[in-house]
Amino acid sequence: MAGPVAQEEQKFSLLEVLDAFKLCLSENKEVYLEHYVAGWRGLVKFLNCLGSVFGFISNDADNKIKILVSYMEGENSSQYATIQSMVKYELDDKLVDLTKSGSHPESGSRTLLRLHRALRWVELFLERLRTSSEDSKTSVMCADAYDESLAQHHPWVVSKAASMASYMLPGRPAFFEVMNVGPPEQAVATLGEVVPLISEVYQITETLYAQHDLLDLP
Repeated sequence: MAGPVAQEEQKFSLLEVLDAFKLCLSENKEVYLEHYVAGWRGLVKFLNCLGSVFGFISNDADNKIKILVSYMEGENSSQYATIQSMVKYELDDKLVDLTKSGSHPESGSRTLLRLHRALRWVELFLERLRTSSEDSKTSVMCADAYDESLAQHHPWVVSKAASMASYMLPGRPAFFEVMNVGPPEQAVATLGEVVPLISEVYQITETLYAQHDLLDLP
């Protein structure tokens, strides 16, 4: 059984995600990998608060975070300060499998692409939560966000599981409660700060990957 300290470490607060994504961008709009990973750690806690329905996504994200951290703490850590420096380093040194899986299945660029795709789903879902009415169905919001983002990258079996998971989600008030930022109106206000930050980080990453033809890494 987890003790109080372990439980506190796992407790989610939307402010944790807000703080991380506030720190994500440099003055010239490069994305700091350290803060990107910190933001994702918070989002994983959020997904875990919803029970096991999205375990397949949170577990995968957790694994991807560990891979990126190993690069950030490795012998070439200076090359992994930002997403931009990582992509340049791995492309220059031919450390990315561009057309088929080969000797670099866990390159930083490929690993981050999987998180990048999932971030779009989170962004769309959180924005729907923010703008929805009190009686809106979270199952519909989540399914629609998934269909617009991750569904195109998942095989049919995974998409079917995600669709079924959506219908097991708690109601809108439960989501606001696990955000731990106060009453629903405060949660909505905080989402109003978080979502644009996530969106900007996503768009900068999307543009970078598109410029280098990395959006379809195997």
